[in-house]
Amino acid sequence: MSPPARQRPLLALLIRLAAAATLSLMVAIVKLASESGLSLTEILFWRQLPSIPLILLLFWATGKLGRLRTTRMPQHGMRALLGLGAMFLNFGAATLLPLAEATTFNFTAAIWAVILSALILRERIGVWRWSAVALGFAGVLVIAQPGDGHIPAFGAAVALGAAFMIALISIYIRDLTQTEDSLTIVFYFSLLSLPPLLLALPFVWHDKTAEQWALLTALGVAGLLGQYLLTSALRYGSVASVVVMDYSALIWATLLGWWLFDNLPSAATWFGAPLVIGAGILIAWREHRLAAPREQSTTVL
Repeated sequence: MSPPARQRPLLALLIRLAAAATLSLMVAIVKLASESGLSLTEILFWRQLPSIPLILLLFWATGKLGRLRTTRMPQHGMRALLGLGAMFLNFGAATLLPLAEATTFNFTAAIWAVILSALILRERIGVWRWSAVALGFAGVLVIAQPGDGHIPAFGAAVALGAAFMIALISIYIRDLTQTEDSLTIVFYFSLLSLPPLLLALPFVWHDKTAEQWALLTALGVAGLLGQYLLTSALRYGSVASVVVMDYSALIWATLLGWWLFDNLPSAATWFGAPLVIGAGILIAWREHRLAAPREQSTTVL
């Protein structure tokens, strides 16, 4: 068990920035793999499988196998269950929507986090954050333009569902990082999510081309690295302080969408995305302001 890490805000920001770039690449690989004929179940299985031997090898080589000991298996199990559902939705959104639009909808995780704080944690939400929620969902409506057929309604619903799950998972990860090593969290996420995927694999299995194997290998490496960076950022800084770096993913998604799929965001996305991003930044700013007096009080005591 690792002791709580000292907060290092600048390092957390840099790690989160690297995580955004890596995970954007991973989502692009998912879309390529899906278009090559691979099923979502296969993609998820091979996304998770490499993490286990690679983490074991790393811990063995550094003499840190003891870090895999945990007294919080129920929490790891819940995190794995939620994470598996979130990955199905997140990867599904990438196959149903252009990369930039799928990424923008993903940004509503900050908005869902505010709603969950009010409903589950019974946190008092002021006018600033409720205004941000309204602003963010206005941006979603601008992008989706219900009824015009530009964005598939099902794809938008899947993407919003993924963002909701990400917000819920952030609560579990933030709690787990107080006592668990970042790689330990990633290890148990992979280990506990593999059995249901393995049971479903025979029903979708087929022979793969060399290109498909290459995509699956790249997916596993990018997924492990991205997950580690994402979890490490939460170890060194709060969600509110690092979330602003997530919005750089839109730049990567736009570039990758143009380069790999010859697709650029629509005019509606260019108008709606700033509203969603602005809502997230406003929420992060407000939570930072609210946290400052509590931190000062703790310091005095």
